[in-house]
Amino acid sequence: MDEEALIEHGEHISSALQDAVSRFEVVGGELTIHVPHDRVEQAMTFLRDDGLCQYKSLIDLSGVDYPSREKRFDVVYHMLSMRQNQRIRVKTMLRDGEIAETITNVFPCAEWYERETFDMYGIMFGGHPDMRRILTDYGFRGYPLRKDFPVTGHVEVRYDEEAKRVVYEPVKLVQEMRTFDFMSPWEGAKYVLPGDEKAVEGKTPEKLT
Repeated sequence: MDEEALIEHGEHISSALQDAVSRFEVVGGELTIHVPHDRVEQAMTFLRDDGLCQYKSLIDLSGVDYPSREKRFDVVYHMLSMRQNQRIRVKTMLRDGEIAETITNVFPCAEWYERETFDMYGIMFGGHPDMRRILTDYGFRGYPLRKDFPVTGHVEVRYDEEAKRVVYEPVKLVQEMRTFDFMSPWEGAKYVLPGDEKAVEGKTPEKLT
């Protein structure tokens, strides 16, 4: 669809769902629908069943973390309509601790997607049949894809020969964390090697000779 057709499509969805759609936008040739977190199931059911939509394939579901924002998290859904040969993106915003609606009753494949989003971001999905971690261990602390999660993690894992089991211990770094600027050895030199002129802002090869 071209941009005009996408806008018309967004208006159709927004008109049909009314309060279940807060707004829509067309960005990068793709339609994005913004939905309140307690109306997600309603919106996804409509997008699956409506004759002009028929988004019957849930391609992906993931979280995004914006720590400085009041509604810290986005949950983003990507759907595909094979009949219309069209994709759509659905977004909902959540405060830390708010619970999103599960869509497992609409798309059963969302079960593992929602578990992964919970495991990585700590976002809960109300009504999910098995809301537990899926990628990390049962005793894992924190949520690795949150922006405030430490790079080193909280604990490290090793196999204890005496105990004959895996044990968790506080992280012990053999050296301090270091910051690398990855500066080229030639940077700062009074001459420029052939090919390096592109790194000198506002200069052309002619001006460097």
